[in-house]
Amino acid sequence: MIRISPIRLIGAENEQIGVVETYEAMRMAQEQGLDLVEIVPDSRPPVCKIMDYGKHKYELSQKERKSRAASKSTEMKEIRLGRSVKIDPHDVKIRVDQSRRFLMAGHKVTITQRFRGREMMHRGLGLDRLEQICRDLSDIAKIEMDPRWLGKQASIILAPDRVKIEALKRQLAKQKQDAGIADAEEAVEAELHAQAQAAQDAIDQDAPDDDDDDADGIETGAEASGSDAQKQHKSAKKDKYEKQEKKKDFMQDFDPNRIG
Repeated sequence: MIRISPIRLIGAENEQIGVVETYEAMRMAQEQGLDLVEIVPDSRPPVCKIMDYGKHKYELSQKERKSRAASKSTEMKEIRLGRSVKIDPHDVKIRVDQSRRFLMAGHKVTITQRFRGREMMHRGLGLDRLEQICRDLSDIAKIEMDPRWLGKQASIILAPDRVKIEALKRQLAKQKQDAGIADAEEAVEAELHAQAQAAQDAIDQDAPDDDDDDADGIETGAEASGSDAQKQHKSAKKDKYEKQEKKKDFMQDFDPNRIG
C-alpha cells in the first residue's frame, strides 16, 4: 500500500508520466489491468511504476537463478579414464559424453589418464587418447592446460569455449521455440544443468574398475617361460633336499655289523 502522495509515475512502457497523485496513478494502473509498484521508496516524491507485478517477480527469480548458476560455472570437474590405459573404447565414449555435459553447463573439466606398472613404458598410448578426446570436444571446448604429469598419471584441463557454446545454446533454444516451448532459453539452461547433475551423480555412484587387470601381474611369453624355468629349478632343488633327507635317514638306519 503506497501511503505517500504525490508520486513520480513511470508508465507500463517505461514512459515518464511525471508527478501525479497516488489515487490517480492507481486508477490508471487499474484501467490497464496492471499494478502500481513502488520501485524507489527513498526518493521524494517516491518513484512508482505501472507494471505486471507477478511477471516482475518471476523475472527477478530468473535473474537470481542465473546468477547462482553463473557462480558455479567455474567449478572444476574430474573425469578419470579408468585405472589404466586398458580401458574399453565404449567406456571412453561414456566419459567423453560426461565431459560434454559438464562443459555445456559451463564447468571446466580435468581429464586424467592413469598408468599402471609397465604401461609407463608406453605413455604415448595414453597421450594419444587424451589428444583424441580433445579433438572430440573441440566443438565446445578449448585446451586450458596441456598434459601435465603427476606420478603415474597425466592430466589435461579443458575449458568451455563461451562463443561456441552460446551459439549452440541459441540453436537449441530456436529448436524449442519451433516446437512451441515457452521460455526456450530458460528451458535449455535448466536442461543442461540437469544433464550435468546427472553426469555428476553417475560419477559419484560409479564403482572402481575392478575388471582392469593389474599390469604388474601380467606376464609376457618370455616372462612366463622364465617363471616356469624358475618353478622347475625350485622343484629340482626341493627334490635334491628331499633326497638328501632320505639319504640321511638311510644312513641312520644302516648297521655296519651287517657287512660281511
